[in-house]
Amino acid sequence: MIGKSFFTRLHSLNQRNIRHQIPHFASTCWHCKSEKKIVCRKPNLCPKEDKLKKKPDNRVKKLDFSQNYLQFSFKFFRSTFRVVNIMNHTPFLVKPGKAVKLSDYDPTFTGKYKKAEDCAEKLQKSVQKMAKLQDILYAQNTYGLLIIIQAMDAAGKDSAVKHVFSGVNPQGCTVQNFKSPSALELDRDYLWRAHMDMPERGGIGIFNRSYYEEVLIARVHPQILDKQQLPDEAKHKHIWRDRFEQINAFEKHFVQNGILVLKFFLNVSKGEPKKRFLERIENPDKNWKFALSDVEERKHWNKYQHAYEEVFKHTSTKYAPWYIVPADNKWFTRIVLSDIINDTLEKLHLRYPEVSEEHKKALLLAKEELLQEKD
Repeated sequence: MIGKSFFTRLHSLNQRNIRHQIPHFASTCWHCKSEKKIVCRKPNLCPKEDKLKKKPDNRVKKLDFSQNYLQFSFKFFRSTFRVVNIMNHTPFLVKPGKAVKLSDYDPTFTGKYKKAEDCAEKLQKSVQKMAKLQDILYAQNTYGLLIIIQAMDAAGKDSAVKHVFSGVNPQGCTVQNFKSPSALELDRDYLWRAHMDMPERGGIGIFNRSYYEEVLIARVHPQILDKQQLPDEAKHKHIWRDRFEQINAFEKHFVQNGILVLKFFLNVSKGEPKKRFLERIENPDKNWKFALSDVEERKHWNKYQHAYEEVFKHTSTKYAPWYIVPADNKWFTRIVLSDIINDTLEKLHLRYPEVSEEHKKALLLAKEELLQEKD
């Protein structure tokens, strides 16, 4: 198994954006391990000099750090181990407290992949892997996972949920779409409905939009606050700062109690949703997906971009990080989401519950009884 420190060194090289090759190992004697010259250096310890063999080439063929993926392969004796397409999540991660400019993020980025077919197999394997991890998560019943997906209209939120979670068991997964609050919800604080829909232990909860709408759309359209029946002392110029602090405390509470929080922003260029809106209008089968309000909200594009930048700066934390994911190519968005989710679940070191000796004996008795049962 490759040690963690190996990847740490690779990452540091990646940051310096250089190319590197690991040199050959010397040819050695398989018996005494000394370096092969003309004869073995320790003939008394190596009577079978005629069986001196050349140790296989153990070099890294090529490490290309100009991409966000590392490709390398190495041979060890007769076995070949390959680690391919190791995704570096750092470019997507928003560091806590960092000022963010969305214009610095390329929504068309696809890494080493050029088209959907290039990563179709990887996505399929990621879906299968997630299904396995979810099964153990459900069985262990210790942790839960909340996944928040935010984006502008027509950025691909629905299709991301459909494809990334296509392999999970619906019994342990819930999806909540946050639309305009009802009268019942308006009579309570803005985090109430999110609290009611949080995933249980062993479950995965997906928020398609979320309580972050209260610092996004409510910030772009301040008149929304008038419907929330807030007391006058809550309506001050620092209301957004207060809500950021409340959200951070809300998420920290759940993380400390075993419910992990991952937050994704699907970063789409302004021109891409326009294409998708036109497709919805021109295709009768997609007319139902188009709403006139979508066009109206596009007029506030710059205000939304600024609101999102403020959200990332103030609410991306170590315990509940934000990831800004390129979304002009839906297939790449799905790869990134599935890879980060799987990586997060793997770090939990999940395992199936251990069965007691008493329970094992009961299982054997039950097995014996079933085998003796006549059909």
